[in-house]
Amino acid sequence: MIKNYNSLPKTLGPRAAQLVTELNERRRSTFTLKDVGSITGLSATSARNLVHKALRRGVVARLKPGLYNLVPFELGRATEHVDSPYLIARELVGPAPYFLSHGTAFELHRMVTQPNFTVYVSSTRRVRPQTVGGHDFRFVHVTTEQEFGVMTHWVDKERFVMISDMERTIIDGLRHPAFAGGITDVAKGLWMKRDVLKVERLTAYAQRLAVGAVVRRLGYLLEHYGMANASMLEPLRGMLTATYQRLDPLRPAEGAFVSRWRLQLNVTPEELDAVRLG
Repeated sequence: MIKNYNSLPKTLGPRAAQLVTELNERRRSTFTLKDVGSITGLSATSARNLVHKALRRGVVARLKPGLYNLVPFELGRATEHVDSPYLIARELVGPAPYFLSHGTAFELHRMVTQPNFTVYVSSTRRVRPQTVGGHDFRFVHVTTEQEFGVMTHWVDKERFVMISDMERTIIDGLRHPAFAGGITDVAKGLWMKRDVLKVERLTAYAQRLAVGAVVRRLGYLLEHYGMANASMLEPLRGMLTATYQRLDPLRPAEGAFVSRWRLQLNVTPEELDAVRLG
């Protein structure tokens, strides 16, 4: 819960005015104590004191220890404000490469019909799960080599975050279905965007990631939905080993085996067909 300071008017001293002006110039409504010191030149203790005074006056709101939001002046006397969770996610990662992914990317690309209540972030930095400003954040570690298929998503007219593109979003969903609602939700996203997804890019991403379960699941779903012909699927089939994987790792190991894709169909074709009706 963000503490509510409502005892003083929203006036700014010269240091606070400098801080707010520079943060606005940088399009940084979410900031850290380190940012305060960098902008004002104050020591760590003085920076904390400056932020404490700004908190009391309702100029900034505390999200977590060391992380704050500017409270827009147009909100008047309001002293509580939580910025976009996507911008907060960027600050939680810090300077490391990152992109919004999995269920969050599915939602932003409008590839789902149900809301997602966890913000998923892939990053080359390991970050623990946490709740900030009422939002749950979960971080998925990726290597530098796995940082591809990323695009810009504009939060508003001036601020943006990085997000996986549609094809990478599908690939990540196939790798970690639990972070995207399960394999049927991933299949639904694939079907919903079948007219705009680039199959060549999907197969190229699967080859680049080189995760056997992803190759199997992608190949089977593309074939099941008639989205790719045999020649387009051949590169994926060429990567198969003798090992079988479950279509949905969240479900028990039961159901028919499909030797063509080395998959156990613990999700029935009828369940996959049902997403076409959604």
